[in-house]
Amino acid sequence: MLALGLVLAAPATAGTGDLSAYLKARAADAAGETSLAAASYAKVLAAAPDDPVVAIRAYREALEAGDMPLATRAVAVLNKAGVAPADAELIPLADAARRNDAKAASAAIGTLSSGPLVVLAPSLYAWVAHAEGRDPEPSLATAAKDPVANRFATETRALIVAAPRKQPMSIGVSRLLARLASDLSAGEPSPLSIALTQAALRADPSYEAARVLLADALARNKLVDRALVVLDGIDAKSPSAPAAAAERIDILATADRNGEALAAAKNRVDQKGSEPADWQRYADLLLTTGNPAEAATWYQRIIAADGAKGGSWGNWLQYGGALDQAGRWPEARDALEKAVARGPAQPLALNYLGFAQVEHGDDIPASIKLLERASRIDPTNASITDSLGWAYHLSGNTTRALPLLETAAQAEPTNAEIADHLGDAYWSTGRNYEARYAWRAALLTAEPGDTARITAKIANGLPANARR
Repeated sequence: MLALGLVLAAPATAGTGDLSAYLKARAADAAGETSLAAASYAKVLAAAPDDPVVAIRAYREALEAGDMPLATRAVAVLNKAGVAPADAELIPLADAARRNDAKAASAAIGTLSSGPLVVLAPSLYAWVAHAEGRDPEPSLATAAKDPVANRFATETRALIVAAPRKQPMSIGVSRLLARLASDLSAGEPSPLSIALTQAALRADPSYEAARVLLADALARNKLVDRALVVLDGIDAKSPSAPAAAAERIDILATADRNGEALAAAKNRVDQKGSEPADWQRYADLLLTTGNPAEAATWYQRIIAADGAKGGSWGNWLQYGGALDQAGRWPEARDALEKAVARGPAQPLALNYLGFAQVEHGDDIPASIKLLERASRIDPTNASITDSLGWAYHLSGNTTRALPLLETAAQAEPTNAEIADHLGDAYWSTGRNYEARYAWRAALLTAEPGDTARITAKIANGLPANARR
């Protein structure tokens, strides 16, 4: 069926001799093999130089693979056909900026101004003016009516003030395009992020911070191996090397390549000059991959590095949480109490200490007070609502607990722990059918280590006087 789908999607102008290359390109594209796909599209485009269907695929694949000559060829075809996407003019703009060609840059900006990237136009024109030794302010002033354009203009104004007179426009254009790409990194993955970062690098190949952004954009578009190759191109002595190392770890962890992520994080913390941010990243990975005891040693190191300040409430919360997961409850309780002492109005700290004490059977009345305080501060937090309801249930006040547990379950219907608690509370009041319904809901998203316990409750209910 794959081959049939690809044949049906083939461009009408592709001849018999080109079909094999086209099919290879589509298959490589689907497999995330960007270099092979770009090379295959280049062959098809050479044989069908006026085909916009081939050109748009070649353009996107070229940007992902970093094949800028192919991207340039594809843009020319798309412009000729009048179907170029809004970001296609970024490459001609970047080329003009690198040559410091004000006339060509202005022409590219004019084309961009007719599409969604118009918000960049005032700042881009300002960099052209600065490169020519003209006053950039008239261009920047045109951004006043649009809040997004004005934000970029304000930042550009500050950069121009600090820049040398007649600074090459390549630097300003590169920074501006990377700035927008950075903004987009907080949203949904899109080809625009890749186009912006490639154009930023085209304008200024030495701007390695843009390489980090490009790697992030590629990874968020599921091109993990290509992203790692981009990071490989950043020199270990570059000022961007720490950011590149952090990005590599995050990319690997997000891709569930935990072994590689841990190795990269360990390599980073072993480097001379590693910092608390590196230790934090390594500790977080250790915790999420099932090594809380080792994670605790790194969280402790972060606290120690804080010197006389003694660590923030968040540091102590993470340290205490890791100790708790490692089965070292007395030490964990001390750490969590320090977290609450440093953050008495922090609902996360209050909730963790209160719930952990309940789970360990420590001073439930005091735990309830902690959880009630957390709930007053953050009444819509389902986890806190569940913790308070669970504490009431274990203290024998299931009548008061049930409305809270039901509210938490409605707010987070896929939370296995909340559904499990609700099932226990229902069973204790004789509502056995509802209890089994809640436990079945819990079973759908339960961790592997909890499935046998929940399955047994569904089959047999709770034994008399059982806590769980």
